[in-house]
Amino acid sequence: MPELNTGVEIFRIQIIAVVGSLFIIGFIIELIRRKKLQERYALLWLVAGIVMIVLSIWRNGLDKLAHLLGVGYAPALLFLVALGFGLLMMIHFSVVISSLTERNKILAQEVALLKAELNKINDEFKKRSVN
Repeated sequence: MPELNTGVEIFRIQIIAVVGSLFIIGFIIELIRRKKLQERYALLWLVAGIVMIVLSIWRNGLDKLAHLLGVGYAPALLFLVALGFGLLMMIHFSVVISSLTERNKILAQEVALLKAELNKINDEFKKRSVN
């Protein structure tokens, strides 16, 4: 089995990380163009993609950061960063979903009250028009 820290292996992982990040950035831009993703959410994904590209290309920086954090295999730090970002996004979207669920419940209650009021007004109107 080849040693993990060979230059070719590390270069291959860097290329995969850069291509994957470019794919994500392109996909996000396409979602914005099709109006499937709002800019405020896209910005988070674009920043993450750019950070991943920078960490993938800037080998010395990745090595220094990995050493500082105690990660023995520097390219593994890319996946750790991606995992951390994914977790933060899931927490963020859970908060957004919770907020939207609450707003949706309030709106449904308001619609029900308005329907009841409209039905009451319609009933009164029908009674007056019959007489």
